[in-house]
Amino acid sequence: MLLLTGEYEGTLDEKGRVFISNKLRSQIDCDKHGNRFYLTLGPNGILCLYPEKYFQQLTLTTPQPTAGPDESVVFERMSFAMSNKVEMDKQGRVLITEKIRKRANLQNNLTLIGIRDHIEIWNAADWDKYFAEHFRQFQQQTMQARQAVLQKQSKEL
Repeated sequence: MLLLTGEYEGTLDEKGRVFISNKLRSQIDCDKHGNRFYLTLGPNGILCLYPEKYFQQLTLTTPQPTAGPDESVVFERMSFAMSNKVEMDKQGRVLITEKIRKRANLQNNLTLIGIRDHIEIWNAADWDKYFAEHFRQFQQQTMQARQAVLQKQSKEL
């Protein structure tokens, strides 16, 4: 199982490459998870970097729309058109094309966050805004989860 975590600052260099932190890269076992990656726009417009094996699982297990064959074609076209196989260079950088940068609203200052099986690449200002808007909700969810764990533990005693 892959469990990517953490929040890291990054920048786009003059060639449109982003450095993936050693702390993030060290969480990925290339033998187990793949040594190639896929960049794809998530459903919320955030750029996601998946290790190859997790991207393959995602594409094989994503339910197809059931409304009709036209929707299935649209879904498949958009899913694969917005996904790009990328390689990380020896310095740990990944190239993000200009078209993808525009679609993901990426500027020079970025925030990379580990999200279980993938890395999200955010425009830093957008991540800061999202964080500020959702932190209180996160605190409440964390408190509820902690209470549930404590209740379960007390019942087991």
